[in-house]
Amino acid sequence: MQTAKTSTTVTPLRQLALHSTTTCSSHAAAYGKCILAVYADVRKDSCKQEFEKFGQCLREAMKRKW
Repeated sequence: MQTAKTSTTVTPLRQLALHSTTTCSSHAAAYGKCILAVYADVRKDSCKQEFEKFGQCLREAMKRKW
């Protein structure tokens, strides 16, 4: 019989949420501001630089190289 995981278990999704709101919050904010600035006329790669920095921060924080 298996037992349910407790809410204190750190799952990859919880770890991602933690890092995206704390460790990488400045990169997330920069990306969000960029998207907000161009939301009426979003085009491919309009915020590519900010997105790449945010993604790199998350990959480093999650300790997994994709």
